[in-house]
Amino acid sequence: MGQTCEVKLLLLISSLCCSTNPAVVTLSPSSSQFFRRDFISFTCEDDHSSAGWTLRRNTSTGTRAECEDWGRQAASSCVIDTAVLMDSGVYWCESTEGGASNYVNINVTDGPVILQSPVLPVETGEDVTLICKTKTPLFNLSVDFYKDGTFVRTTPTGHMTIHLVSKSDEGAYKCNITGRGESPPAWISITGKQTNTSPYAIYVIPSIAGLVILVVLVLLVRCCDRSKPEECDPEDVSLQPDGTMERDRAAATQGTRHIWTNIDPTIHQQRRSTRAGGLVLVTAVQTMTTCCRHLYSTTGGVS
Repeated sequence: MGQTCEVKLLLLISSLCCSTNPAVVTLSPSSSQFFRRDFISFTCEDDHSSAGWTLRRNTSTGTRAECEDWGRQAASSCVIDTAVLMDSGVYWCESTEGGASNYVNINVTDGPVILQSPVLPVETGEDVTLICKTKTPLFNLSVDFYKDGTFVRTTPTGHMTIHLVSKSDEGAYKCNITGRGESPPAWISITGKQTNTSPYAIYVIPSIAGLVILVVLVLLVRCCDRSKPEECDPEDVSLQPDGTMERDRAAATQGTRHIWTNIDPTIHQQRRSTRAGGLVLVTAVQTMTTCCRHLYSTTGGVS
């Protein structure tokens, strides 16, 4: 009774606590280069599942094309059963709200040699293994590896491992097999090692979040104190079955109709960016302001 306004505000505020990073597009096998006719599987991964994310790509045949236009949907993945040269391009995951994941550049070649390398950026301090592959099995053939056009080393196995990578290891790598050919260049990105939580985040972020919630709740209590007990009727701030406000309340609550009808029921299951969290905060404040004005107007300004 009279709690609809508070419930809606709490739902909006709680979404701030659940904001997370975007999804990540992963490949199987994990490589940026593929032979023609290879099998490739793409997946949009986040903390929960791939629900709510759509895989898109930009290639020579079109832009922002969805999986159904060029691949096969298999559970939560998008599959290319037989890759062709025109599958070369940029792939990414996009949410229903317009958020985007990382971008992955795929190169499908008809050449005899490819270099299998990490698709995602590698953290400093990790080990990276590059694999030079041919369409036919490789036996007892020496492989030369290059970085940015400069010779690095020769290996008899077709594998080259870079131990404890640093930013200086970032660059374009390729391999050459005598008598077989050379791979296209593959770019390897190196990023700083991520920490779980910084001291700044431990103290500052919870303090700011707590302060925001406290201010909102205090203002909410003050607004509700202005309303009369008999005025706290669900009809004052609730929706009718057809999704619209009651006729005699429409004028007073016109500004909140859009907010109520657009609350996402899966708000705690989808990943949000920091900007999305900020928009939710603005929406919460606007909602509270509109609700309080309505309650105030129904009491004739009695405080």
